[in-house]
Amino acid sequence: MFDREFHEIREGLHLHCLAWGSPDSDLCPFVLVHGLASNARLWDGVARELANLGHYVIAVDQRGHGHSTKPDDGFDMETVAHDLALLIEVLELDRPVVVGQSWGANVVVELAAGHPHLVRGVCAVDGGTISLKKHYPDWNDCADALRPPHLVGMPAKRMEAFIRSAHPDWPEDGIQGALACMEVRNDGTIAPWLTLERHMKVLRGLWEHDPFRLFPHLQVPAMFMPALNNHNAGWAADKKEAVERALRETPQSHVVWFEGADHDLHAQHPLRVANELHQATHNGFFS
Repeated sequence: MFDREFHEIREGLHLHCLAWGSPDSDLCPFVLVHGLASNARLWDGVARELANLGHYVIAVDQRGHGHSTKPDDGFDMETVAHDLALLIEVLELDRPVVVGQSWGANVVVELAAGHPHLVRGVCAVDGGTISLKKHYPDWNDCADALRPPHLVGMPAKRMEAFIRSAHPDWPEDGIQGALACMEVRNDGTIAPWLTLERHMKVLRGLWEHDPFRLFPHLQVPAMFMPALNNHNAGWAADKKEAVERALRETPQSHVVWFEGADHDLHAQHPLRVANELHQATHNGFFS
């Protein structure tokens, strides 16, 4: 089971973290970073398995998400990546492998580029190569297309039924992690921990981010774990092209494809994700 921790990394900004395993482990530590509108609990299955394999693991709620402080600004990519750098320093972690999913994957690429001395490598789980401007050159078009659905006031039981129906093959950890993206209010309805206004600010920061300007300059290894499915042939082809370009341009890189997986493949396939990460530390990729 995890321990809950709150760490003040900047004045007035506390990050909520879940700690797994022993900080005295001789194996390399991991920091797990969620995606947009997600939370640390989506990593429960991965974190538990990594801890069982002997690693110390920290899963973090990024600013504005989960139980972390919710400021009204600081959602640009450089600032949220710096949040992680400060967290690593506060926790005195010895060059962890930092793993991010979706938006969080772009965040860890930015972290590796700006703070290579703090990490021994990064892993991008179905993300890291996200370049929204390629598809939406105009911010207003991006905002209109990717604005999240209105969920405030939905009965919690209805949301749970929807998640279970949409993901029948997910383990219970994944289901509970998805539910933890929402606050359950006293009347039995939900509200996302990440408010709509902050959601759009995070999205704007992602839209402004260009990871491909960073890949050639990465000084630490980068692993990519993309999901590949046939739900949208155009997006699948674009993803393959983006990942292949990232592999060509990143000095030390490796890819593990998850055929037929969901975007939240870390929730869907936690044991495989954890074992791929562990093996990458064992075989020297993350040295």
